[in-house]
Amino acid sequence: MHRRPPERTFLFGIHPILEALEERKPLQRLLFLKGKQTEEVSEILRQCRALEIPAQAVPKERLDRVTRKNHQGVIAFTSPIEFQPLDEVILGAFERGENPLMLALDGVTDVRNLGAIARTAECFGATGIVVPMTGSAPINEDAVKSSAGALLRLPMCRVKNMAEAMGTMNQLGLRSVAVSEKGQAAPHELDPNDPTCLVLGDEHDGISAEVLKHCATSVAIPMSGKTSSLNVGVAAGIVLYSFHLNLSTK
Repeated sequence: MHRRPPERTFLFGIHPILEALEERKPLQRLLFLKGKQTEEVSEILRQCRALEIPAQAVPKERLDRVTRKNHQGVIAFTSPIEFQPLDEVILGAFERGENPLMLALDGVTDVRNLGAIARTAECFGATGIVVPMTGSAPINEDAVKSSAGALLRLPMCRVKNMAEAMGTMNQLGLRSVAVSEKGQAAPHELDPNDPTCLVLGDEHDGISAEVLKHCATSVAIPMSGKTSSLNVGVAAGIVLYSFHLNLSTK
């Protein structure tokens, strides 16, 4: 049986959603009824595009699975966090005299993995995390719980296009490092004094070719067992610990 999300996690109806958009309340994503659009729904979609909030056209059955109340063809899921501009997060670190350490999650779709990565990243002093607008795990109450609250403390940046975001980080002086089983170096060889972005791919296909093109180098975690790969959350933890250990010994 389908479990409806708690009502505190979403808004429904044209006027409540328009009001939330006008007040710039953090929204995770929008679902709207497929087919003919009213002027009000068109205005909602225009504001979503301006605020870079993902919007998806769905059949009425999908909306009804969320709520049986009069949703008027639009449902918006609220976000427990407020996303921050990527360039501001990185430049802010430089202004504080820090070497930025970003994590780019290229399509990590499991909420628990996202939460675990955020928890570890915050523990080891990462500057922030970058996620794409689509094809990524939702940052919801379950993600925050899995992160032990780290998602509420660690800056999160949501970008339209991950490959373009990688280009932006490279232009700002970060060295992008792909974490891959086919990596060329070991994590302990990374220089912690370099502004760095660690790039992790999804749980099945790894880092996309478009994103990989922007990576200056790659690292692999040495393993002696027969299992071919690690869970992405575990891999992130090992590389972040190695990076942190290098920093503390230099």
